[in-house]
Amino acid sequence: MTRPVLSNRAARRLFLDRHALLEPPTGPARGEDLLALIRRLGFVQVDSINTVERAHHMILWSRRQSYRPRNLTPLLERDRALFEHWTHDASVIPTAFFPYWKHRFARDQARLRQRWSDWQGTAFHGKVEDVLAHIRRDGPVGSGEVGTDEVRGKGGWWEWHPSKTALEYLWRTGQLCVCHRRNFAKVYDLTERVLPALHDCPVPDEDAVIDWACTAALTRLGFATSGELAAFWALIRPDEARDWCARALADGRIEEIEVTSADGRPRRAFAFPGLPEEAAALPAPSSRCRILSPFDPALRDRNRAERLFGFHYRIEVFVPEPKRVYGYYVFPILEGDRLIGRIDMRARRAEGALHVTALWPEVGVALSKTREARLLAELDRVATFCGCDRVTFAGDWVKPPLGNVTLL
Repeated sequence: MTRPVLSNRAARRLFLDRHALLEPPTGPARGEDLLALIRRLGFVQVDSINTVERAHHMILWSRRQSYRPRNLTPLLERDRALFEHWTHDASVIPTAFFPYWKHRFARDQARLRQRWSDWQGTAFHGKVEDVLAHIRRDGPVGSGEVGTDEVRGKGGWWEWHPSKTALEYLWRTGQLCVCHRRNFAKVYDLTERVLPALHDCPVPDEDAVIDWACTAALTRLGFATSGELAAFWALIRPDEARDWCARALADGRIEEIEVTSADGRPRRAFAFPGLPEEAAALPAPSSRCRILSPFDPALRDRNRAERLFGFHYRIEVFVPEPKRVYGYYVFPILEGDRLIGRIDMRARRAEGALHVTALWPEVGVALSKTREARLLAELDRVATFCGCDRVTFAGDWVKPPLGNVTLL
C-alpha cells in the first residue's frame, strides 16, 4: 500500500500552522484569547533567562505582537486558568489539563523519592510533613522561607537543602501548586487552596491518559513518530505511545504517511487521515521576519527542526564562552516558512537600546535590501516589546554563514 506523501514545504507550513506561526502575529492577546492560544500550543515553556525578554513572554509575543508580559498574570494568579508544572521542562499549562497531570504526580512519587535520595540524601524525607504543616499553618512560602536553619551551599543546585528539596518534591508530586512568583522565584501553596475544584478530582485511568496524551500531541504536531508523541507532554512512556499508535492504526484513527525532510529523504510518521489534503489547503505564509525564542515550541525538538527546516540549532548557555560557536543566547529568525538565520542581541535597558552583536544568515540566504528591511522592522518591534526605544548595532554585526557546524 502506498503511503500518502507530505512534501517538505507542505510539512513546514502545516507544522508552523499547528504552532500558530503561519498566520500574521496580530489579534488580541489577553484573557480568553490568550488562553485559547496557549491551549492551541498545549503549553508554553517558562525560563528565567532575560537577555531580551523571558522565554514564555517571547513565545507568546512572537504569535500575537499585542501581547505584553502583564497579560499572563491574571490567567495564572487570578483566574487560575493556567498552572505551572513540568512537561519536558517547566511550563505554564491550561488548568483544564490538570487531571491528566495527576497521573504523572502518582508516577513521580516513588521515582523522585529514590532519585533525589541518591542525589541529595534522605534528609528531605523527614521534612516533607514539616513543610506541609508550615504551609498549612502560615500560608504560601518560597524556598527561602523554609529550612532557614539548615546548612546551605554557595548557590545553584547546592542550595537544595532538605526543606527546599521537600518543597520541590511536594510540588512535583501535586501536593503543592505554584500560587504566584515573587521576583520570578516560585511561591507555593497547598493545591487544595490554589485549585480547590481540582485537587480532589478523579485521576483518569491509565488508558484514558495515554489516549488523551497521544491524541492531543498529534493534534498539535500534525505528524509524529510514537516517540515524538510520548515526548510532547512527557506524561507517558515511549512504549505506551508505541502501543497506542499500533491500536489507532489498526482502528483507522490514524495512518502512516511519508514526510519529506529538508534533505529530500522520506521519513515515516503517523497522522490523522486527510492531513496531506489539509496541508495543501493552507495559505502561503507572510514573508515578514519573526525572531523566535530559543525555547519556542516549534524548535523544542532540535532534531525535528533540523529535519524539517535544515536548521541546526543548539543553545550554548551551558557551553564555556571560548567554545561557543555563536553566542550565549542566540535567537532563530523565521521568514515565511523558512528559518533563515540567527541573531545575537541583548536589551540594554539602562541605555534604552536593543543592541545587536551579530547576525548569521544561513547558507544560501542573501541579506538583500528587502530582507534587511524586514529584519530591521522586526528588530524595531522587539525593541518596543522589551522596553527599549532604539536598536543599536556592533560595527561588524553581519557575519558570514557558518553552515551546519557541530557545537561542542
